[in-house]
Amino acid sequence: MTRGTFLKISAAIALQALSIFAYADSDFPNKPVKLVIPYAPGGLPDTVARVLAEKMQADLKQPVIVENKPGGGGGVAVTAIKQYPADGHTLLVTDGPLLAVSPIIIKNLKYDAQRDLDPVSLVGVAPLLLVTNSSAPFKNMQDFIQYAKEHPGELNYGSSGIGSIHHLTAEAMAHSLGINVKHVPFKGSSASIPALIGNQVDITFASPPNLTGFVQSGKARILATNTLARSKANPDIPAISEYAKNFDFGFTVVMLAKKGTPEAYRNRISDSVKKAVNDPEVKSKLEKAGVDSIAGGPAELAAKLASENSRVIAAAKLANLKPE
Repeated sequence: MTRGTFLKISAAIALQALSIFAYADSDFPNKPVKLVIPYAPGGLPDTVARVLAEKMQADLKQPVIVENKPGGGGGVAVTAIKQYPADGHTLLVTDGPLLAVSPIIIKNLKYDAQRDLDPVSLVGVAPLLLVTNSSAPFKNMQDFIQYAKEHPGELNYGSSGIGSIHHLTAEAMAHSLGINVKHVPFKGSSASIPALIGNQVDITFASPPNLTGFVQSGKARILATNTLARSKANPDIPAISEYAKNFDFGFTVVMLAKKGTPEAYRNRISDSVKKAVNDPEVKSKLEKAGVDSIAGGPAELAAKLASENSRVIAAAKLANLKPE
């Protein structure tokens, strides 16, 4: 084979490959896109999905439907997705920690995230704020650490439940700071925050939207954020990582597809998420919901989930979580 012939064949193959991807992009999606949420309506992933859906359907030129499938630690939602073809039209929108914690606390979980799902988009990261009652004897993060070390085992923290990201964040923080605080689990933030305001617990972690009214009224005081760096929206709030090196427990909000979904389709959805997130109105709505938007692609999401999973699993061991 001459060099000229080889170059012609190579060019033809490359052109054919490009035409396939171009066809895939132009022909996809060709029916409504469904965003499946593993929680009841009203939670953060549900809110994020509904904010994205309106802008995405304008870009994809197909209806984008939000469907709630709560239960089974994500098992009901993932099982539903597995019943559809791996064609990119049915997607999971969830918080990343659910995928890491569920195998630890649920016996006979009906899915394996690594085996059953492919990454699509890292929509964003949702910080949790460490907060205390305004009457607490510590006024800032440094005071809190000093007080906790001087009074080992005397302070307690409320969480939204055993195995929740609020619980695991607090366990990881206590370990990183070398302090001893007792866990008081509640059934959701709707119970743990009032317990803080009522002085039943000394500290808790909560999402920013759930705290706004209490902070503005002077009933609660923010000590720190659990993200690696200070938030651009709230630069005056210190990060726990300033006191515990590399501490990072802001949780991801992610979009995934059934395993085997073509990369071109996942990239098309990821690009649509990015366009939506770059819209000022969407960005503002996500920020109000407590999400720092990122819109990273499949590769960025895969790396972020791997890092998050390792931290969550380590915190679950500290919390001595067992399957039920």
